[in-house]
Amino acid sequence: MARIPTAAIAATGLVGGYAVARFSKQRPLGGAVLAAAGAVAAKQWARSAGVPTAVALTGLYTAAFGASHPLAKKIGAWPSVFAVSGGVAAAAYVLADRKAG
Repeated sequence: MARIPTAAIAATGLVGGYAVARFSKQRPLGGAVLAAAGAVAAKQWARSAGVPTAVALTGLYTAAFGASHPLAKKIGAWPSVFAVSGGVAAAAYVLADRKAG
């Protein structure tokens, strides 16, 4: 089975979590999507890049979720979600996916 890049998993968790929360009007459901994708990514980060990198990337994933809220007040909700998702995806690629080859 092909390995899904963690950059894609993390970005999907952030974008998908927001989309589910917004369109279902059920914030906890969006949070579940966010958490599930984060857990899958963290497990792969630990396996492919080591625990310290996994901790750092998981912290970044969580911080990006938090940062998207005040950023949304400045640039809008969707642009904010895409911006933080892109940042997390780029970090995941550089720190974990590129090395996993």
